[in-house]
Amino acid sequence: MSKSIERFRELTILDGTSGFESEISKYLEENLSKYADEIKFDNLGGIYAIKKSKKENAKTVMIAAHMDEVGFIVTKVLPNGMLKFETLGGFREDVLLAQTYTVTSYEGKKFTGVIGSIPKHFTAGVAQNVKISDMTIDVGASSREEALEMGIREGAFVTPKTTFEQLTENRFMSKAIDNRYGCVIITEILEEFAEKELDFNLVVCATVQEEVGLRGATVAANMIKPDVCFVVDCSPANDMDGKETSNGRLGEGFLVRLVDRTMVLRANMREKIVALAEENGIKYQYFTSPGGTDAGNIHQALNGIPTTVIGICARYIHTHNAVFDIRDYYAAKSILGKLLETIDDKFIEDVRK
Repeated sequence: MSKSIERFRELTILDGTSGFESEISKYLEENLSKYADEIKFDNLGGIYAIKKSKKENAKTVMIAAHMDEVGFIVTKVLPNGMLKFETLGGFREDVLLAQTYTVTSYEGKKFTGVIGSIPKHFTAGVAQNVKISDMTIDVGASSREEALEMGIREGAFVTPKTTFEQLTENRFMSKAIDNRYGCVIITEILEEFAEKELDFNLVVCATVQEEVGLRGATVAANMIKPDVCFVVDCSPANDMDGKETSNGRLGEGFLVRLVDRTMVLRANMREKIVALAEENGIKYQYFTSPGGTDAGNIHQALNGIPTTVIGICARYIHTHNAVFDIRDYYAAKSILGKLLETIDDKFIEDVRK
């Protein structure tokens, strides 16, 4: 197993939803500190690894990934021991029932639970459209008192419980590819450039609470004040129909994200990225999305920060089992590396116009 794939495994098996990113933050602190001149944290839990340039008055380039995965927060422990919850990030109701979850207490103790579903025997064959507000998590407790004695109380967080699996030579399945992909790539890019002299300060960061409103991104932009930013995030593939025109296809390279509901990619940045990919034989695909990324808040910060998303796509994100193609990751890492080798003051001036 390659180092990149092993990092995907290590990061996706960690549990960390919005507001509860500490497991991922600790992993990144340990791994990024080997290659950084300085590690900083913001007051919401975001982590920043800084490689300083020796150039006087150097510009700053930021690469931003979010740490959080979609999950839940326990809002009530019922008298019968069941857990009520609110979502942290977007889920479809039909992917939740009868699935297993990890419940993590404030103290870090972990429990397995399942969202209850009504057997067909009791439904008279009528489809059940269960709302999330009506769902409960069963952790095996027979009463509220037992659940509390176990260590589960209101405020515990919940994440999908699954494994990291290799499906074929290039395709893998796991939870939390959105966005442990970003956490892998910021680690490996910093490692790759650790011994190289750069004409700009390089800051790789992992933000918090993206899945509930891009909240950590605003903090990151205000704290670092970058001159240019690359957001690394995972988007939904929609290629299950087998059509070549599908929006987001596995194995077709990194995503050039033209537009989403939070940002329009400016033409000057787009053309530089596409030209660089073409010159170096790096596979890419154009992509649009009804969703958004941290780029939505970062590019609007301060007086405007030139920003783009260097993404990959995965099937079935925001579920227990997303499927991605490692070749897309390698393409994203390649273009990001080429961009860092290319950036100078003129590049930054050009993308500001």
